[in-house]
Amino acid sequence: MGKMEERVMVALDFPNITEASRCIEMLSGTGVYVKIGMQLYYAAGPDYVRHVKEQGYPVFLDLKVHDIPNTALGAMQSLAGLEVDMVNVHVAGGRKMMEAAREGLEKGTPSGSKRPLLIGVTQLTSTTQQMLNEELQIQGTVEETVARYARLARDSGLDGVVASPLEVPLIKEACGPHFLTVTPGIRPVGADAGDQHRITTPEQAFRLGADYIVIGRAITKADNPAQALHHIIQTLRGCEQ
Repeated sequence: MGKMEERVMVALDFPNITEASRCIEMLSGTGVYVKIGMQLYYAAGPDYVRHVKEQGYPVFLDLKVHDIPNTALGAMQSLAGLEVDMVNVHVAGGRKMMEAAREGLEKGTPSGSKRPLLIGVTQLTSTTQQMLNEELQIQGTVEETVARYARLARDSGLDGVVASPLEVPLIKEACGPHFLTVTPGIRPVGADAGDQHRITTPEQAFRLGADYIVIGRAITKADNPAQALHHIIQTLRGCEQ
C-alpha cells in the first residue's frame, strides 16, 4: 500500500459545494483521499467531482449502485468518464449486476486512463444482528454474511469490499491478502459513534489489516481539518504495514 495519508479517506458529507470546498481548501497539500457520497453528489453533481479531481485529490465516489445489470452497466460507464479512483456497488445486487458494473467501468474508462477500482458493499456498518436476521431475513451472523458476500464479490471480478474493520481478518482469510478492504465505522478515541454500530478506532482498523479507512466528522467538523488529520496520521505511524 501507499503512504499512510493515501490510505485515509476523508468523507465529504456536506450538503452543498460551499461547505465542501471550504474543507477541501483546508486539506490542500495533505495528500489525502476524499470520499464523495450521495448527499454531496446529488447536491453538486459530476462537475464538482471533476473539480475535486483537478485539485489533485484521489476520489472514492460512494454512490452504492444497486440495480438491474443493464442499468448498473450504464451507470458505471458514465461514472468511469469522471476518472475517479474508486466506485462501489451493493454486493446484494448479485453476480450478474457486479459483472455488468465492471464491464461498464471498462467500457467507460478513457483510453490511456486507469479503470477505477470497483468495491462491493457487504453490510452497512449500521446493520445489527437483529436487523440482519429479523428485518432482512438473512440467516447467520453478520460476520458469516460479510465473508460470504466478500467471496461473491471477488468471484464477480471486484477489487475489494466495504466492511467494518472488525470483519477485515475474516475477509482477508476468505479472499486473500490482496483483496482490498475499505472500512467506514472509524471513530477516534472520544468521538461519538453516531448511527454506526460495528466500529473501531483508526489504529485498531489498521492493526486488523484494513487497506483504507474512512473518517468523516472527526476531521471535517474540526476547527482545523488539516491539523485533525495530521494528528490522526501521527497516531497511525506505528501501524504502517
